[in-house]
Amino acid sequence: MIHVISSINRHLYDDAIERHFQIRHDIFVGERGCNAFARDKKTIECYDKADTVYLLAMEGKRVVGGHRLYPTMEPAMTEEIFPAPAYPRGAPSDSLIWQWSRFFVVRDRREGRVIFELMAAVQEFCLDEGITHVSAVMEIRWLPRLQQAGFVVHPLGLLAVVEGSWTMAALIEISADALERVREIGNIHGTVLMRRGPPYPVVDNAFAGYQMPTHMRQ
Repeated sequence: MIHVISSINRHLYDDAIERHFQIRHDIFVGERGCNAFARDKKTIECYDKADTVYLLAMEGKRVVGGHRLYPTMEPAMTEEIFPAPAYPRGAPSDSLIWQWSRFFVVRDRREGRVIFELMAAVQEFCLDEGITHVSAVMEIRWLPRLQQAGFVVHPLGLLAVVEGSWTMAALIEISADALERVREIGNIHGTVLMRRGPPYPVVDNAFAGYQMPTHMRQ
């Protein structure tokens, strides 16, 4: 199952979150050489904050994959870290568009269904929460895989070489059709999400404490 972890229930997953940070470091820094984010041995970034949502694939207590989502109305990776690929359309900023990043699967689960469950999870979670799109910065090799899974991907601009890989910024549609397609190719029946804790909408909770910038207030 893919566990939904947010500020609402994070206290139930303290150990899993810590393990996830270590695994993410091992994959993105140790395996892929993404040294731009290697702040420490757990690769905790500025985007790992209170309103970040983690969707973690877990087998018992073992974390085998995951990714994260956070609001684009706050500073996002597309805009701050990778401005070149997003040119000329720029980075989206909307309460119904969230940034999708740090997708990973541990080495011994990459040939199984975990990857499809994680792809289904982003569609299912966003549909549940009323999120209409996710923005992402991704290596170009991901594009055919996402399209095969039924994801509608809109490039935001030009390709760029980021840390040795051709990379693109994109806006990805959330839809019931995409969820149905990824379930079909992944042989997934029913929900992949596990929610523990109070049944509050994650998006509403994330924006409860959002403060509009001073220059935008009436």
